[in-house]
Amino acid sequence: MSDNDGKKTLGVRGGPRAGNVKQSFSHGRTKNVVVETKRKRVVVPKPGAAKPGGGRPGQAGGDPSKRPAGISDAEMERRMRALQAAKAREVEEAAKREAEEKAREEARQRRREEAEAKEREEREREAALKAKAEEEARKKKEAEEAAKRAAAEAAQPKKEAAAPARTGPKTGPAPAAPERKKERDDRNQRGKGRGGDNRRSGKLTVNQALTGGEGGRQKSLAAMKRKQERARQKAMGAPVEREKVVRDVQVPETIVVSELANRMAERVADVVKSLMKMGMMVTQNQSIDADTAELIVEEFGHNIQRVSDSDVEDVIQQIEDNTDDLQSRPPVVTIMGHVDHGKTSLLDAIRNAKVTAGEAGGITQHIGAYQVKTDSGVTLSFLDTPGHAAFTSMRSRGAQVTDIVILVVAADDSVMPQTVEAISHAKAAGVPMIVAINKIDRPAADPQKVRAELLQHEVIVEAMSGEVQDVEVSAITGQGLDELLDAIALQAEILELKANPDRNAEGAVIEAQLDVGRGPVATVLVQKGTLKKGDIFVVGEQWGKVRALVDDKGARVDEAGPSVPVEVLGLNGTPEAGDVLNVVETEAQAREIAEYRHDAAKEKRAAAGAAATLEQLMQKAKDDENVQELPILVKADVQGSAEAIVQAMEKIGNDEVRVRVLHYGVGAITETDVGLAEASGAPIMGFNVRANASARNTANQKGVEIRYYSVIYDLVDDVKAAASGLLSAEIRENFIGYSEIREVFKVTGVGKVAGCLVTEGVARRSAGVRLLRDNVVIHEGTLKTLKRFKDEVKEVISGQECGMAFENYDDIRPGDVIEIFEREEIERKLD
Repeated sequence: MSDNDGKKTLGVRGGPRAGNVKQSFSHGRTKNVVVETKRKRVVVPKPGAAKPGGGRPGQAGGDPSKRPAGISDAEMERRMRALQAAKAREVEEAAKREAEEKAREEARQRRREEAEAKEREEREREAALKAKAEEEARKKKEAEEAAKRAAAEAAQPKKEAAAPARTGPKTGPAPAAPERKKERDDRNQRGKGRGGDNRRSGKLTVNQALTGGEGGRQKSLAAMKRKQERARQKAMGAPVEREKVVRDVQVPETIVVSELANRMAERVADVVKSLMKMGMMVTQNQSIDADTAELIVEEFGHNIQRVSDSDVEDVIQQIEDNTDDLQSRPPVVTIMGHVDHGKTSLLDAIRNAKVTAGEAGGITQHIGAYQVKTDSGVTLSFLDTPGHAAFTSMRSRGAQVTDIVILVVAADDSVMPQTVEAISHAKAAGVPMIVAINKIDRPAADPQKVRAELLQHEVIVEAMSGEVQDVEVSAITGQGLDELLDAIALQAEILELKANPDRNAEGAVIEAQLDVGRGPVATVLVQKGTLKKGDIFVVGEQWGKVRALVDDKGARVDEAGPSVPVEVLGLNGTPEAGDVLNVVETEAQAREIAEYRHDAAKEKRAAAGAAATLEQLMQKAKDDENVQELPILVKADVQGSAEAIVQAMEKIGNDEVRVRVLHYGVGAITETDVGLAEASGAPIMGFNVRANASARNTANQKGVEIRYYSVIYDLVDDVKAAASGLLSAEIRENFIGYSEIREVFKVTGVGKVAGCLVTEGVARRSAGVRLLRDNVVIHEGTLKTLKRFKDEVKEVISGQECGMAFENYDDIRPGDVIEIFEREEIERKLD
């Protein structure tokens, strides 16, 4: 039912045959209940009201003859109860809304009162600051006025004493000092009455309070005295000479003339005049070198201090530790050797870990740092280096930061190329060496052969009356591990390793990577001092603040002492492996040092890439024309791996083709890398990294090839194969036959045709030919026709006669010899 009077209705749903009960509200009063059924529409009186049928008030049933058909007393009673419950709910909701509105109003009032109280406190604070500034300004002005009065009183007797000498005796007596003072006070008082003292006039600002009022900066008492002394000397006719102030002038490598004059506190015109006397026609905006500036500074009588941009690194001081502060530290042991000789497996046996299982291909491709505590209580720090040929720089870094080198040699494989390289690194670093002859449990093990071959490289073990310790071990069975640890402890005891933990930390970056969740992460081996959480440091071209320290077991620590390897979080960029970490005092110092190093490295790279002379530039362009390049982009998981891959790529190529690494970095492959690869037509090589979703989509759209690798062998082999495809194929000639010209015929439409006899091999129509006359090559070309009798044939074997005609050549004679050969293209490969 529709209600066209704008009245609100409330419905109560009944049984299957019941209709809808709607209650109308008009001006806050409840009217009759309207019941809609499927058959008809009836009006039911409200509860408590007299019914049309004559029933008593409050009775639900009423007169049965007047009640609508199909509705029982129970149904009517139920509907009326539902109507009352709905009305009660509406009253409750109205009360609830009123309470919520009241609470919101109270909250708004409370916030308004808090804001007013805060604003009142702010006004009171500003008023207090203003009053304080006014008081300070007043006291300062009173002190200056008192100083002026004292100076005037001190100068007055001198003027009175000097006046009779210059002008003669006065005609009248001079007023007494008390009378003059009284007159001065009267004048000051009158000035105040006219508004002369304007300290309270207007509104005092912070700028006025800091500059000493509206009059600006006031002169000091010493300045007033100097001014009065100069005025007195000028009045007496004496020459006024200003006292020369000698200054310490800091002069960088280049300095602008005006800046030099400002630092000396001299007039710019005087400095320019002095330079012109020296024969340098310069203006105040031009720069001069440090040597010229030194001559100018000495000429003006000042002291020069030569400074340079590198002075910013002076804050990193190399402090000599006191011997009393030194404490024993664990030795740093580096495990080196050839690939697949069991270095990591040996370290796993010592640590009771499984590092090798986590490396792709079962070979170590990262430098690892671990700390081990032996059963005897001795703490050792181990560095595990890769043995592959591409990781030379990693092994070199490991040898530079270590105290002891363990040279692992397989008993069944003996000395190999990377073993020799490890020996060279250890000798260059000047660290002692311990030879561990591994895989002693193999049937083909021959430790005596290993000792004999080490003699060729000047490594004499103790078993052969030398000084180098050697231990036979097995990483599988654990044989000889205790003897190896005892040998390390003995060597460390001989070295007497000590460090001062109570100083600013200094360490070396073993490895660095860009972690997706943690940002730039550097594995640092602390060498001196103690690295603590919150320290500000600079490392290479990067700087940062230690946000967290993680040890080799993955646990977070608050500090790391000497010989402790930790992962450092909090860098602003990824440093280079091998950089030195130094802790500084302030963040500004760290940022300044990092910026200087970055600019210096940038200038060095620019200078290295630029040709020195025009001839060198032309020669380089000429060489580049003859050499084909294979451009690639390299992204790796850690800095050391990226560096090793780039070094391996530089070794691929020859005089005709080479590999050029356009860009290499650490971290996931991004959209920027894809854009650079598309612009240069280069593939992207990802080593233990993947491209993010946007980079993959962009690469698919632009057709950029992305290859993923987990073993460096595969990457090097694929790049070498791709570079080999740029090589031009080698042309090889194979002689297949000779034929002799017996007679020459002229054929209409064809030209001269040679009647030949194949004397050796075979003559083919598709082969190349050379015409020899007296064993001298007269012509080289191809055959136009090859006929036997009147038929065109593909080939003629030895001993048969045939007719041959050359393409675009007719100078043939009887007795000439035709050499027949085929060219074969052979694909070349890089070594």
